[in-house]
Amino acid sequence: MNYRLFSLLVLGLLFSKSLIAQEVEQWGRFEKTFTAKATGNPFTEVTLTAELSNGYTTYSVAGFYDGKDTFKIRFMPPKTGKWRYKTSSNVAGLTNKKGEFTCVAAARGNSGPVRVSDMYAFKYADGTNYYPFGTTAYAWTHMGEETQEITLNTLKNSGFNKLRMCVFPKNYELVKEAPDLFPFEIKEQKKDADGKPYTVWNFDKFNPAFFQHLEKRIDDLNKLGIEADLILFHPYDKGRWGFDAMPNEVNIRYLKYLLARLSSYKNVWWSLANEWDYVKSKTVSDWDLLAKTVAQNDPYKHLCSIHGATATYYDYRKPEFTHVSIQDETPVQSPNAAAMLRHIYHKPVIADEVGYEGNLKSRWGRYSPEEMTYLVWNGVLGGTYVTHGECYMAAPTDTIFWAKGGMFKGTSWKRIAFLRQIVEAFPNPLSLSDVSRDNVTATAGDGQYLVYFGKQTNDSWLFNLPAKNSSFQKLTAGQRFKVEVIDTWDMTIQPDPQIFETASENDYRLYDKTLKKVRLPLKPYVALRITEIK
Repeated sequence: MNYRLFSLLVLGLLFSKSLIAQEVEQWGRFEKTFTAKATGNPFTEVTLTAELSNGYTTYSVAGFYDGKDTFKIRFMPPKTGKWRYKTSSNVAGLTNKKGEFTCVAAARGNSGPVRVSDMYAFKYADGTNYYPFGTTAYAWTHMGEETQEITLNTLKNSGFNKLRMCVFPKNYELVKEAPDLFPFEIKEQKKDADGKPYTVWNFDKFNPAFFQHLEKRIDDLNKLGIEADLILFHPYDKGRWGFDAMPNEVNIRYLKYLLARLSSYKNVWWSLANEWDYVKSKTVSDWDLLAKTVAQNDPYKHLCSIHGATATYYDYRKPEFTHVSIQDETPVQSPNAAAMLRHIYHKPVIADEVGYEGNLKSRWGRYSPEEMTYLVWNGVLGGTYVTHGECYMAAPTDTIFWAKGGMFKGTSWKRIAFLRQIVEAFPNPLSLSDVSRDNVTATAGDGQYLVYFGKQTNDSWLFNLPAKNSSFQKLTAGQRFKVEVIDTWDMTIQPDPQIFETASENDYRLYDKTLKKVRLPLKPYVALRITEIK
C-alpha cells in the first residue's frame, strides 16, 4: 500500500474517533479533564467553573480537583444538539479553555433523571412514569470489594429501582467495619489520654480516591436502573471519625465538592440526612443552610429531601425539598393515613423507613415478611411509596443487607417486585378513589381500579365501586368490568370468569346490576384488579 495513502487513512481514523469521542448521550455525562500545576491547596485556593451553552440555554457548572494535578468539569446535557463550553479560573492554565461536543439522542434504557410529576408522583425526564420501589443498604460501599459485588448482583435480580445509601461510613451497633477509604486526607494519627488511637483529619483536603470509588458504584447502580438516594449526613459516628460534627464551613465545602463531582450523574438523589434530629451538632437553621447549599449548587435540581427519626417531620414545604421522606409506620397502617400526608404537603411522599423485615431484638427490625409486604401495599394504595429493608442476623458477624448489603435472606422483596409489576402495568399512578371514605379502593385512571383487602379474610366480595374516581371521571351506570383476583403473597393472578356491569349510583357507590359476587380464597393479603371492558 502507498505509504502516503496509509498515513492519510490512519489520520482519518484517528480524526473520526476524536469526533465520536465528542458525542455524548442526552442526560449522559460530558467530562473534560485539564492538567495544571497549582501552588497552594488546589481544593481551596483554585476556582474553576465552566459555562456550557447550546445557543438557547446556558448552564454554569463548578469544576473540581481530582488529584495528581488533574482538574475536571462535568455536565449532563438536557437537550440534543451542539454544546459549547468555556472555562474560567484563577489559574492561568485552566482559564479560557474552549471546546464543543454534540449531544445525541439518549440510548434505549436512558430515560434521564427522575422529576416530580403532577404534584404527587414521579416521571423520568423523557416522560416515562417512575414508581420508587426502593430498599436500603446504608454502608454497602464501605464494605469489602467482595461484599460490594455480591450486593450489586443481589440488586440486579431484585426489582428495586432505588437504593438508600450513605456517603460517610457508619459506626453503629450493627456496623463497625472501618472502610478502606475516607473522604478527607489524614493529617496525623494520635492517641487520647487513655491511649486510644484517633485520627486527625485535614478537612481542607479531600481524598479523590474515596469519591472516585463512590462514583463507580453510582454508575454501577445506574447500569441496573437504580436511583442512588445519597444520604449526605447522619448521626452514626459517635466521635469515631467526627464527620457528624464538622463545622459548617467544612460541611459546605464538602457539599460543594460532592455536588461538583456528582450532579452530572443522572441517577442521584440528595437526602440531606438520615434521622437529622439525632445529629446533635446541627440545628434546624444549620439544616436549612445546608439544604440551600445543595439547591444552589445543583444545576440540574435533582430530587432532594431530608429524613428524620420516627414521626419527626421536617418542614417539607420548603422549596429546597422536592418530596417528603419520612420514618413513620403510622401512615402506612392504612391507605387513608398514607393519603392524608399527600394533602398536607402537596408533594410526593416516600415512607423511607416504616420498619424492616428481620429478626433483630429492636422492634423496628423484626417485621415478618408478611407485615413488610402489607405496609408497602398500604402505602402504594394510598398514592405514596414505601422503602423496603431487611435485617436478618443469625450471628454477630452476619452481613445484614439493611446495613452492609450482601444477599437477601428474607422474602418480602419478591412480593414487592411483584407489586411493582402490577403498578407499572397501570396507565397512571395510583390514588384512593374516594379518599377518607374508602380505604380499600384505589384508581389509576378511568376504568382502572385496584382493591386491597389487607389482613381481612373473605370468601366473597360483592362487586361495588365508589362513584368518585379521584381526579378522573366519575363512575356511571352501564360500565362493564372484568376482575382478576391477586394473591399478593403467593404472587398469582386469577381471572374471574364473570362480566360485571354497574347499576345506577346508590348512596355514593355503584354495584353490579344483578349483585354478582367475586369468589375469594378466604385468606389474607388478597387484592383485585378491576378493568373496564371497552
